[in-house]
Amino acid sequence: MSHLEYFKNRHTIRKYQSQEISKEKLDEMLAAAFHAPNTGNMQWYSVVVTCDENKKQELAPAHFNQPSVTGAAAVLTFCIDLNRFEHWCKINNAQPGFNNFQSFIAGIIDTSIVAQQFCTIAELSGFGTCYLGTTAYNAPLIAEILKLPKRVVPVITVTVGLPLESEPQGATTRIPAQAIIHYEQYQHPTDEDIRSYYKQIEEESHKFVVENAKETLAQVFTDVRYPKESAEHFSKIYQEFIKENEF
Repeated sequence: MSHLEYFKNRHTIRKYQSQEISKEKLDEMLAAAFHAPNTGNMQWYSVVVTCDENKKQELAPAHFNQPSVTGAAAVLTFCIDLNRFEHWCKINNAQPGFNNFQSFIAGIIDTSIVAQQFCTIAELSGFGTCYLGTTAYNAPLIAEILKLPKRVVPVITVTVGLPLESEPQGATTRIPAQAIIHYEQYQHPTDEDIRSYYKQIEEESHKFVVENAKETLAQVFTDVRYPKESAEHFSKIYQEFIKENEF
């Protein structure tokens, strides 16, 4: 398989075999992932690896009890980590000035890049991975469970393990590349363009429209899956947690 075929056909794995991944293998894949590009080679991130069954059970409610948390061989919580770097600065007579929004954004970017690099390495090594979008919803609870110190903020959680043979194969449908690529300047799509971009996804996901008694798939996203009230509630929680960590 060529590298382009791999990326076109990769897919999320949510169901795993019960087989463990050795600490040596996890360390090897993570160490390779840490060669990802980052801001100023400061590596403002840490990863908490959870393999213990009891600890996974403890984390599960923070991720709305998604089965991939307790079913995975390992749950990896990727965090912005200014605690380590600022400690290094202070013991070297340097006064850090990273308690600001710009530094938080840099940390978000770098942590996201290293998480994705790990996923690619793990998948090319025969494992399956799943991003959990719930980390930013319950960051204070996750931080408490994982004993994260101040200036360490959870950003992304990834589950990893050997895929079950019954797990569906094949790439997930995406909107066409032409909808996303803009040469030289942003090209505003017409209503007709937008309808054509989302047509296949709407057709494949029509059952969700019926199940939720909605008129369109867009309403499933705005009214059911990601309602404004929920987003505002969890935004407030995360914003307050970020402020507590002096960003």
